[in-house]
Amino acid sequence: MRAETINGYGGGNLPILYDHEFDRFRDLIYRIAGISMSPAKKTLVANRLMKRLRYYGMSSFAEYYRLLSDPKQKKELQMAVDLLTTNETHFFREPKHFDFLSQHILSSWSDRALFRVWSAACSSGEEPYTLAMLLSEAFGDTNWEVIASDLSMRMLSAARKGVYSLDKANEIPKYYLNRYCLKGYGSKTGTLLMEKKLRDRVRFCQYNLTKCGEQFGVFDVIFLRNVLIYFDQETKRQVVLHLLPSLRSGGYFFVSHSETLNDIECGLTLVAPSIYRKPV
Repeated sequence: MRAETINGYGGGNLPILYDHEFDRFRDLIYRIAGISMSPAKKTLVANRLMKRLRYYGMSSFAEYYRLLSDPKQKKELQMAVDLLTTNETHFFREPKHFDFLSQHILSSWSDRALFRVWSAACSSGEEPYTLAMLLSEAFGDTNWEVIASDLSMRMLSAARKGVYSLDKANEIPKYYLNRYCLKGYGSKTGTLLMEKKLRDRVRFCQYNLTKCGEQFGVFDVIFLRNVLIYFDQETKRQVVLHLLPSLRSGGYFFVSHSETLNDIECGLTLVAPSIYRKPV
C-alpha cells in the first residue's frame, strides 16, 4: 500500500495519507460537490488537510475522516470542502467575454426591466465585481443586479469584504481602477477595496451547483466559467440542465474558453467562442 509523504517527510514526523484514505476523501468531495479528483491530486489533498490534523492534534488522516463522518460536524465538513475546492480567479479574466457583454449585450439593451446576471461560481469575487463595474457603466445606479454564488463559505466571506491584494490592480483597466477601487493606506497599505456602492450591488450566496437547491429567479446572463472542467461528464450535464431554467429566453450563457457545451444536448446556440444563447 503506497503512502503520500508531505513536504519531504513520511513516517515518524507527519501523518501519512494512504491510498485507501485518499480514495475516501476523493469520494467525499465528489458526493458533496461533484468534483472529480485524479490520483495526481493526492499531494494537494494531504497538504491542505494537514492543517486541520494539526489543529485537532490528530495522528492520522483516518481519524480526521471519522470526524468528518460525524453528523454533528457540519461546520468542520464545510471547512474541509473549502480547503479541497480550487478557487483561482482574476479580475477581467478572459477579457473577450467582457468585451462581448459590453459591446453586444449591454449596448443594445432597451428593456426597462431589471438586468440580472448570475456569477454561478464566483470564488473570491473578482468575476462578479468585474460584472458590476460593467453594469454600472452601462446602467448607472439603477436597473441591474448581480447574484454571485459559490460552494465555499470561506471564499464568500472574503468576497463580501471586497478587499484584495494591490497586485490585483494590474488586472483592472486603469479607468475602472480609478472609478471603482480605493487604495489602502496605513494599516491597509498593499490592498485595494472595491467601492461600497459597487459592493452593495452584488449579493453573495452559498450555492451547490450539483444539488437542486434554491433558485434566484430568472437571469439575462449566466456566467459558469472555469468550474465544469472539474466535473465528470454526467455531473457537467446535470449542472448545465439544472441552471438553464434560470436563463430567460434570449439570454446568454458563458463558459470558459477551456470548456464547451457541444457534448450536452441543452438547446443553446453557440454565438461566439464559449458563449451560448438560449432561443427566443
